[in-house]
Amino acid sequence: MIRTRVGYAGGTSPNPTYHDLGDHTESVQIDFDPEVLSFGRLLEIFWASHDAARQAWSRQYASLIFVHSKTQGEEAEESRNRHSGKGNRPVVTEILPFTGFTRAENYHQKFYLRRDFPLMEICRKLFPDERALVDSTASARVNGFLAGFGDPLSFMSETPRWGLPGEAWERLRRIAGSRI
Repeated sequence: MIRTRVGYAGGTSPNPTYHDLGDHTESVQIDFDPEVLSFGRLLEIFWASHDAARQAWSRQYASLIFVHSKTQGEEAEESRNRHSGKGNRPVVTEILPFTGFTRAENYHQKFYLRRDFPLMEICRKLFPDERALVDSTASARVNGFLAGFGDPLSFMSETPRWGLPGEAWERLRRIAGSRI
């Protein structure tokens, strides 16, 4: 996973915002290197991360997968079919062609990182521009780790690539140590 951003997708209204979504759905945009993380693995994580049979009470919270190619569409359909046989309720997740993505407001980005004030201050020094903060691999990975995703030992082995200063390392080591 290279980076993540939250926002709005799947609708037709121009310039959606949190308070004026129109027919859009809250979404996560994931940039990934298919040589490192396959689309199939992302689909496995998607199915394991939510209740795909829960009917959304509004379009804002619909369960959707947006695909960027015919191949991704076929792979998503196959994975949905495999997942459909695992429960006693029908899967309601839709698979739709990607038509565009609008970033959510900055205060919605990197939710868990924003709640860890010491790490957020460090990241603000590294990425003083809000867009750079949201687009950085470091902030995406730290945010995911703070949310409880990822193996702490693997996480700590890859953090040297992100350019975080010693104080961030120390804080992440303490957090990782509490999860091992």
